[in-house]
Amino acid sequence: MARNDLKGKVVLIAGGAKNLGGLLSRDIAAKGAKVAIHYNSDTTKTDAKKTLADIQQAGGEAFLFQADLTQVANIKKLFDETKIKFGGIDIAINTVGRVLKKPFVETTEAEYDDMFDINSKVAYFFIQEAGKQLNENGKICTIVTSLLAAFTGLYSTYAGAKAPVEDFTRAASKEFGPRGISVTAVAPGPMDTPFFYGQESSDAVAYHKSASDLGGLTKIEDIAPLVEFLVTDGWWITGQTIFANGGYTTR
Repeated sequence: MARNDLKGKVVLIAGGAKNLGGLLSRDIAAKGAKVAIHYNSDTTKTDAKKTLADIQQAGGEAFLFQADLTQVANIKKLFDETKIKFGGIDIAINTVGRVLKKPFVETTEAEYDDMFDINSKVAYFFIQEAGKQLNENGKICTIVTSLLAAFTGLYSTYAGAKAPVEDFTRAASKEFGPRGISVTAVAPGPMDTPFFYGQESSDAVAYHKSASDLGGLTKIEDIAPLVEFLVTDGWWITGQTIFANGGYTTR
């Protein structure tokens, strides 16, 4: 089977129920892959069931797995269950994240711990488990943030907790490369989803829309094809973070 062919491949998507993850789940299933759709909590269950139903109604194959991935044992269970269901795993994509917009001097220890658990710890052990369990010539991709290239305040724990994923990505690409496994990260700009609007004022939304060279917020429809490219035809790109934000930030 060609490296760039999703048909018959098994794809595990953490946070695969809604927004970008939901779109990836549906698109990848439509291209013939079997999809493991992870979601975190009961508040996302309705979205997860809708994504699963969409895939099944279109003739695709998928299953749901609910778990808090900040408990590392649950990451192993997610991979183990996917292998039990589908016999192996070819691609692992992590879209899990939480944003906090708050002044540095007001951030609590509990908020710091929560942000680093979700944005750093989950990413690290997800990549680790993928390195253990992916088939030869597998692909790993993590969603980070374009704030990693921004000089800004108020997002110290969000950008700070996502920043280590670049180093996780580079290290994993070196260690997993001999098995043909590529490891990448994608850094979208502010995305036009409920994930973005929850903590932004109308003035901040207007600023973020005006800050990209191409105008407007990043659409999930602009990011999903890039992720799909990196885990198929773009597999030769590895150890890198790709900034996809319409010119919102650059390095």
